[in-house]
Amino acid sequence: MLPILGLEVSMTIIEAINRVDALKPNAFTQTEKVEWLSMLDGMVKKLIIDTHEGGDDVMFNGYDESTPMDTELLIPYPYDDCYLTWLESKISYHNAEYAKYNNAIIRFNDTYKEFSNEYNRNHMPKGKAIKYF
Repeated sequence: MLPILGLEVSMTIIEAINRVDALKPNAFTQTEKVEWLSMLDGMVKKLIIDTHEGGDDVMFNGYDESTPMDTELLIPYPYDDCYLTWLESKISYHNAEYAKYNNAIIRFNDTYKEFSNEYNRNHMPKGKAIKYF
């Protein structure tokens, strides 16, 4: 995996799952949490990384039960708290704990926006050549 923003990617799938399970005990399976992490990294790849030069160098094919649990996630430290608040929001939503969901998703959105802004500042967006007639 390539470093993003010049930082080493620090959180792995299993670290995110273990940390959220410790913070918010729940009955959801590891497979469900892996799917939720895959959903988030899929959005990060498509909406942030692929829209900038060098995006093709970052490989992402989704995560499933066959993905090694020590696979590094795409969002680096110090923005990797996104994974915890994302998982927390999914758990709360599916437990019909909507006030907790709202709190978690607001925290997620704040950190995700910070990551997106930092990525945009440090990577040249892809563009199309302007044609003059």
